[in-house]
Amino acid sequence: MMKLVFYMVFLIPISFIINWWLMAIGLMFLFMFYLIFINFSTFFSSMSYSFGVDIVSSSLICLSIWILFLMIMASFLIKSVNNYSVEFIVCCLFLLIFLFLSFSTSNMFLFYIFFESSLIPTLFLIFGWGYQPERLGAGYYLLFYTLFASFPLLICIFYLMSFSNTLFYFLIFVDMNFYLYIGLILAFLVKMPMLFVHFWLPKAHVEAPISGSMILAGVLLKLGGYGLIRVMMFIYEYSINYSFFIISLSLFGMAIVGFLCLYQVDMKSLIAYSSIAHMGMVICGIFTLNTWGLYGSLIMMIAHGLCSSALFCLANISYERLSSRSLYINKGLITFMPTMSLFWFLLVANNMACPPSLNLLGEIMLINSLVCWSMFSMLFIFISSFMSCCYSIYLYSYSQHGFLYSGLSSISSGNVREYFLIFYHWFPLNFIIMKTDIFVIWY
Repeated sequence: MMKLVFYMVFLIPISFIINWWLMAIGLMFLFMFYLIFINFSTFFSSMSYSFGVDIVSSSLICLSIWILFLMIMASFLIKSVNNYSVEFIVCCLFLLIFLFLSFSTSNMFLFYIFFESSLIPTLFLIFGWGYQPERLGAGYYLLFYTLFASFPLLICIFYLMSFSNTLFYFLIFVDMNFYLYIGLILAFLVKMPMLFVHFWLPKAHVEAPISGSMILAGVLLKLGGYGLIRVMMFIYEYSINYSFFIISLSLFGMAIVGFLCLYQVDMKSLIAYSSIAHMGMVICGIFTLNTWGLYGSLIMMIAHGLCSSALFCLANISYERLSSRSLYINKGLITFMPTMSLFWFLLVANNMACPPSLNLLGEIMLINSLVCWSMFSMLFIFISSFMSCCYSIYLYSYSQHGFLYSGLSSISSGNVREYFLIFYHWFPLNFIIMKTDIFVIWY
């Protein structure tokens, strides 16, 4: 594990003298190196100094490296206008290091430190390369929502240490009570986010640059799900008493957010709200406390990370040409960018869980786990699945069809970089489904 961390640390000074694309190739090499040399096994492997990985960790680390590589591809405008490009690369590398350490540590306190540390490069991305002055408010929302919910977690970690004399996930044993339970899960529910603590997410997405939106949707929301999976190892017996409340709230949120999406006119805002609906499904799967729910949650997190990131990339491609994210102006794009319309269709179809996407497999598993938990959840699942189709079709049809904005007088074609960028999201999203047995052997 340490050799991979040192590789990423070594890339930081190299970024001051190296070419933009060579840095992207370096991240691609890191991804291939990790994929080849890390063992995807049912037990913890590569153990060293409180670090080690199992299938959940390995999957999310692979996702992090892949999304970071695609972030650099998507942010070429920063390089072309020389908008502090070296600082941007360094910021991204620090973020990758913190994410790598968060997912690979087996110590609860170290996880908390790296979990909070990942906020700092994200804030720099939003403050430094965001689009509008409102990015300051969005950054403060992100910071204080997360910090406010994380302080109880820190106190609970100190209590766990004093009670069980260890912070290794598998050895923690504690007499649970309600306040300890809330303290351990609140930070992760805010990070995912759950309904009623989600207000920071649309603001952060709308004001963040494309790289910030990609890493937020692709990986940072998954820190919440990963943390919940880890703490459920020692609180699941107590969680049975209260999981009905979290699941009920998330089911309600999935249905309501579908209606919220239908009256958004900002493309990034619509995609951000759809993330809340998908993460609500993941929360439900984790709190059902059965194996189908846990398997489905992991698959859904990976699928959502790729799909949502790709949709933000497509919205940014339109924004770079029309200087607006409004659906009132982004109309008739099938005549403006005809070749990109195919990718819009493919990714929107994946967002509504069409086969053969990973989203479909994840939703099937999660729906199974929820219906096993309670038959009454079927009503909310039906509404949320139907609304998912509605807002996905709304996004596609409203942006691709209709009259072209009169301020435009020509057609535009995407360049090779943009086609590869979207293809690198779409390909794993639809082809990993042929090798999903690794996601269902870890518990």
